[in-house]
Amino acid sequence: MTDACVVVNGLRKRFGPTIALDGMSFGVRPGLVTGFAGPNGAGKSTTMRVILGLDAADEGTALIGGRPYRDLRRPLCQVGSLLDASALQPGRTARDHLMWLARSQGLGARRVDAVIEQVGLRTAARRRAGGLSLGMRQRLGIAAALLGDPPVLIMDEPFNGMDPEGIIWIRALLRSLAAEGRAVLVSSHLMSELQDTADHVVVAGRGRVIADASVARLLETASGRRATLEEAYLELTRDAAGFRAAGAPEAAL
Repeated sequence: MTDACVVVNGLRKRFGPTIALDGMSFGVRPGLVTGFAGPNGAGKSTTMRVILGLDAADEGTALIGGRPYRDLRRPLCQVGSLLDASALQPGRTARDHLMWLARSQGLGARRVDAVIEQVGLRTAARRRAGGLSLGMRQRLGIAAALLGDPPVLIMDEPFNGMDPEGIIWIRALLRSLAAEGRAVLVSSHLMSELQDTADHVVVAGRGRVIADASVARLLETASGRRATLEEAYLELTRDAAGFRAAGAPEAAL
């Protein structure tokens, strides 16, 4: 993982008696879309929150460009993230929301207008964020992630709320961002959403990694037969059920 832009190593995290992360380790390399897959409760969101400094791990490290998030200077220019599309001030317009973020990083109105155009929100830029549909809020969150033109992008379930046209759009966007040399980590609990998007997949279960391979490799090893990515994923997560010791608590998000 020496060439990885994001390195997660041995993360462990408990919330009371609940094990959220149980030794989570993987890397995210530049030039690839890395899918982060697993059922609800696998530890995907907690891992992303630890990477972004929103939760503290009990053990292990999560580094971006060799440094923890808290040590990044102008962090939006180092890593862009989308964790919760509803985490915004509903009374602000979409453009004002982005302007507020941009000013915190020394970015100007020209960059704000560029990302609004990039995500297809030009006609909704003056609408209040609280009145936007979930799909449009996802686009606004993606615009915020792109504001600083960062080399690393981390997105948690960005397909949620997207109509079929929006899903096609975001798949193309993620691939284009990786083609520019960026490291892209995108989570989903539906492997079908990653089928035509990811180059590499990290599959999580019970708070740890149960597979870390290229999409092609995962397909090759699925019971030694031709399979869809969804079928390979179902085999992996089914087999991972034995990872939890009898009586141990379930992993949390």
